Formats: sequence, structure tokens, C-alpha cells
Amino acid sequence: MSEIYKPNYVIDLHSHTTRSDGNDEPAEFLRNAASVGMSVVAITDHDVFPPEFVSVDGKDIRTVEYAGSLGISVLLGIEVSCDTNVDDVHVVGFGCDWNSETIAWLPSDVEESKVISYRQVVERLRDNGFDVSWSELTEDAGRSDSSVQKKHIFELIASKGYTENWQAAKIMVRDNPDYDVKRRKPDAVDIIHAIHNAGGFAILAHPYLIDENVTLDSKIVSRDEYIRRLIDAGLDGIESVYTYDKTSYKGKQSPSEIAKEVVERYGKLVNVISGGSDYHADHKKGTSNSRRIGDAGVEVEYFRNNKILSALIEKF
Repeated sequence: MSEIYKPNYVIDLHSHTTRSDGNDEPAEFLRNAASVGMSVVAITDHDVFPPEFVSVDGKDIRTVEYAGSLGISVLLGIEVSCDTNVDDVHVVGFGCDWNSETIAWLPSDVEESKVISYRQVVERLRDNGFDVSWSELTEDAGRSDSSVQKKHIFELIASKGYTENWQAAKIMVRDNPDYDVKRRKPDAVDIIHAIHNAGGFAILAHPYLIDENVTLDSKIVSRDEYIRRLIDAGLDGIESVYTYDKTSYKGKQSPSEIAKEVVERYGKLVNVISGGSDYHADHKKGTSNSRRIGDAGVEVEYFRNNKILSALIEKF
């Protein structure tokens, strides 16, 4: 990273690498985390299983062992995009047996739905006068079709000057029915069950990126009702401390106000109150005020005293 700083938290349970839409290679991410004094970090890339190995100087080393050699611990997880009709419902899974048949179907199923819908998004943008193309997202960027993430589309829109930044591009696409192609996504309840059946536990990421009112089974329900449906389905945890001020959050509450409200509403209903920066190394693409490792997370004492979280270190 270009600057050294003191993180707000030394335990950060939500981050991304080049395996999805982040900009640090996994090993690079771990080195960056160690360089700023992190204790525990998580790799939670979108809809892909975490890397069992990382490449270091041409050699494959087990990810957890490489992290240990740097003096930190890493939790290997996945962030699954859920619910076709509700934006920003993301469920993070930790502690899974990634070879389990109950979850092995996920990556290939997601790849297929992404390529179909993201091509349609680009086509609709072009039809409405945006100078963007699929080849810019793939061949020009050195990506395969299946590696394209929706955030890559937002970044392309912003790079052409159509919006101030990728966050504004996300809101523009999301809120305009001409551009917002609904990708087929799994039901969040089904993903919670799949994670459980694979031996893991499920955390709802950034709950307040979900709109205050959403459509569920053709009915308008509140965000609170939606979240409680997931809790009733066995949701194990919820993210409270999150970088809402550095992403596409449309509400008026501060990150600290949201964190307090999440704990008050759901703290006694779930077993884990999580937190994470949602780090993507966006500073590499010139994003101002980008999310940094440790901007959000959980306190050390809470992590140590929470049986589910602390057991993860022993499990890996």
C-alpha cells in the first residue's frame, strides 16, 4: 500500500482480492495487512471459494501458513450475492468444507448467471449512449468473461467520466430500470442452509446497504422484516461496523449510528456481531477516500470471547 497508517481495528472480517473485484493479489493482500499491524484478516471474495494456496516467488504455499509466516491469521470465506429482486443482500460464509457437495455447485452457477446479465447491462448502457464495451471489461483488462464483476462495470463507467466515481455509477445503474438487469441469484435462505450443511456459519454483510423497503414474495416489506426472515432461517451473525461512508449507502445515518442500531436490534438474536472494511485496494485505481484494511472490524476482546469466531483460528 502507498501509505502506512494505524488501522481502526486489527481484526477485519471482510476483504476482497483479485479473485473477485479486489485489486490486491491474495498474497499481496496478506503482506499489506501485516505491514499495517493487522492481527486477523479475512479473504471473502464474491461467489468464489477462498484460495487454499497463494503464489509466493513462484511457489505455492498454503494461505494460512503464509499468513502465519507474516505474523497474522487469515480466515478463508466467501461472500455470496443473494436474492434476485433485492440489491446488496450478501451472505458471508466462514468455516465451510469447500469440497462439500452441499455448496460445490455455487461458483459455476454464479458464473453462468453473471455473464448473461452483465453482458445485457453493457448492451443497455451502449443503447443509451454510453461508450462502454464488453471487450474493455475482458480482453482489454486481461479478464475472462466469467471473471467480470459488476463493480468492474461501475469502474468502467466512472473511468469514462460519466459519473464521479464507481459508487455513483452503482447507484445510477441500480436505480434506473433501463440499466438494472436483474441477475438470477440464489435465495439468501438457501445459501444460509448450504453454508450450514457445509459445516460453516453465515453472516449478513452490510445490512444497511439493503434499501429500507424491499419487495419480498410480491409484497413490500421493511429492511428489518427482511433481516428477521434471515435470522429465523438460521442466520448466525450480522455485520455492524462497516464502511458505509465509503460506499454506495443512500441513507443518512453515520457508520457509528448504524453500528449501534444493528447491535440494539439484532445483538441478542444472532451469535456473531461482525465487522469489516470491505477492502478492495481501490486506491490502485485512483479512488479517493478508498476503503483501507482495518477501517472497520471487530474488537480483539470480542473476537477472543466469541466461541464461533475464536474457534475459526483453531480450525484453520
